[in-house]
Amino acid sequence: MRITSQLICQAADLLNGFVGFNRKTGQHIVRFSEDSFGMDVADDNITPTSEFVWQAGAADTMTLKRELIQLLLDQNIDDRLNITEPLRVYMRRQDVPEISAVRRCVN
Repeated sequence: MRITSQLICQAADLLNGFVGFNRKTGQHIVRFSEDSFGMDVADDNITPTSEFVWQAGAADTMTLKRELIQLLLDQNIDDRLNITEPLRVYMRRQDVPEISAVRRCVN
């Protein structure tokens, strides 16, 4: 199977869970319900995992950040996060620039 940037972007959009920044420990943590974060994670800091891996860029573009995907991989719960082969290939291919794309909400 040939892995394309489209498949990688689709895999990123299918990630499960929520990420929050724990102020006390200074670390990002993953939970699978918004309600399961403690008092050390501000409500406005809780982000769906599928959005967490994207960083706003110039104009309407966003970049799929390897360092943010790595934070998820470091949790060692790949199956629960739904980290699939296209994202693994993206992480292995450091010789390829990070993907930048125009993202829009589709109804």
